[in-house]
Amino acid sequence: MNSTPQLLSEHACFGGVQRFYQHASREIGLPMRFSVFLPPQAEQGKVPALLYLAGLTCTEETFMVKAGAQRMAAELGLALIAPDTSPRGANVPGEAESWDFGTGAGFYLDASQAPWSSHYRMESYLTAELLPLLTNTLPLDVERIGIFGHSMGGHGALTLALRHPALFKSVSAFAPICAPSQCPWGRKAFAGYLGADESRWLAHDATALMNGRASAPFPGGILIDQGLADPFLAEQLHPHLFEAVCASAGQPLTLRRHAGYDHSYYFIATFMADHIGHHARLLEA
Repeated sequence: MNSTPQLLSEHACFGGVQRFYQHASREIGLPMRFSVFLPPQAEQGKVPALLYLAGLTCTEETFMVKAGAQRMAAELGLALIAPDTSPRGANVPGEAESWDFGTGAGFYLDASQAPWSSHYRMESYLTAELLPLLTNTLPLDVERIGIFGHSMGGHGALTLALRHPALFKSVSAFAPICAPSQCPWGRKAFAGYLGADESRWLAHDATALMNGRASAPFPGGILIDQGLADPFLAEQLHPHLFEAVCASAGQPLTLRRHAGYDHSYYFIATFMADHIGHHARLLEA
């Protein structure tokens, strides 16, 4: 399979174009799929881009189909990028046994434990391969890239932004897993991908990464929306822990709690325009 992205489908959308691609990934060692929305402004020159990371069990299609982001992205001239959530077809023993680990649950990190370390390299895939590939082949401005996501993808957005502040100029999240080393989803994933030494987990935990910072890594602010009817809030998400370390570090954080909203894309679609606007302001600044 050729490493050049193969266009699988293309759809006119709000004056721009919605595309779905497949390519042979060097970092993953397998074919990977991703989707891109290019706004109409991309016909005139390079545009800012937002990388969206989806949650457990999702694919590169979930966000583009369900979130309702293209209309405002087209109005504001923002491209949207959505990768898959894990390698597919790695044939690692156990990768398909549970919905919260393995296939569809890559947690946006590079696994260090065999057999996962051979293919489960989502952090390097995104930062060292996919984004360079797209900024070199599409009219995307490499100096204006933001990142956001939902649940596991919210965890990914926060941690990758904090680990790669020179790459990402803005960050937001919907119902993120804010302290994965302190919740069942994260502990299961980290033990499998990173091993039993819990001190190594902290490099992929947004609350731990923000803790003890002497200055704000994102002075323009971080936006998080959380539904109070989210069934995973109490056990898995822990936004109050991230809120506390942001306050200690002087990191501006807008953490909005919404009565009645759950963990679904109905919640995400409701507040999507606010997130698109948040990134547009920071990427234009």
